[in-house]
Amino acid sequence: MEQRTLGTQGLTASAIGYGAMGTAVGYGPTDDTQSITAIRRAHELGVTHFDTAEMYGWGEGEKLLGHALGPIRDEVTIATKFGFTPAFAPNSQLNHVREVVDNSLRNLNTDVIDVLYQHVPDPSVPIEDVVGVMKEFVDAGKVKYLGLSNANADTVRRAHAVHPISVLQNEYSLFALHDTAPLLPVLEELGIGLVAYSPLARGFLSGAVKSRDHYTADDFRQRLAWWKPENFDANLAIVGKLTELAESKGATLSQLALAWLLAQKDYIVPIPGSRNPDRVAQNTAAADLTLTAEDLACIAEIASDGGVGGRLN
Repeated sequence: MEQRTLGTQGLTASAIGYGAMGTAVGYGPTDDTQSITAIRRAHELGVTHFDTAEMYGWGEGEKLLGHALGPIRDEVTIATKFGFTPAFAPNSQLNHVREVVDNSLRNLNTDVIDVLYQHVPDPSVPIEDVVGVMKEFVDAGKVKYLGLSNANADTVRRAHAVHPISVLQNEYSLFALHDTAPLLPVLEELGIGLVAYSPLARGFLSGAVKSRDHYTADDFRQRLAWWKPENFDANLAIVGKLTELAESKGATLSQLALAWLLAQKDYIVPIPGSRNPDRVAQNTAAADLTLTAEDLACIAEIASDGGVGGRLN
């Protein structure tokens, strides 16, 4: 698979990465055996970049990913994130950061984390101080590259002035356009890559979306605006038109959505996640789908303003 450069510090990643959130939390019941099979299948198909976080099961997701990748650890890059409390409030207090990163190293069963992200900004701790602590781990050889997640342009600039930021991770998809697209000029100016999480719009662009009634109470999608009754049918209509275009190219909806992201910039790496090995293979094949200028124009017309209802509200 094509390798893409993220930042100017030497980080490279496969054009399609793997997001491991769903192996531990957020998308209903999990099956560790199936998840491990899916992760290893992704690697067999050329995926070299795998993403997790402390928050994904509070260490359990990291342990699972570390176990799955153990036999091929030297062939992949692993990214993880700190910055939340169990109540999902931001926490980048400096001693907490140090504690979490040391725990992540143990959970992942690795001597070095390839990419360390602050998961979400903490208004109570200046980003300069946070990056200063992250830099300690780089200097100690325990972290290779630094990243930010869910950060705005000012935060990115301030962080980058303390230590080079190799990659920003933000939600970006055909349904979630407005938070990330305006940041691209800043990333280009500073030489920072973009990892796009939820590139299939929390499953709405997976080709397997179901009505709200099909999702369990602990599935966070129940709280998203795209699934609200007043928005659902309109979003389903967008999906229908995109699916027709995908099928005209011999592709699936998810492949079209991922190929669209790859076509935006050559420093963008989407990280779809799936516990299904067959779905992983389908997603990975998006790296081979080429979209023409006509295709991109058609997509822009169909989903000109992203998903109906906004990203979270």
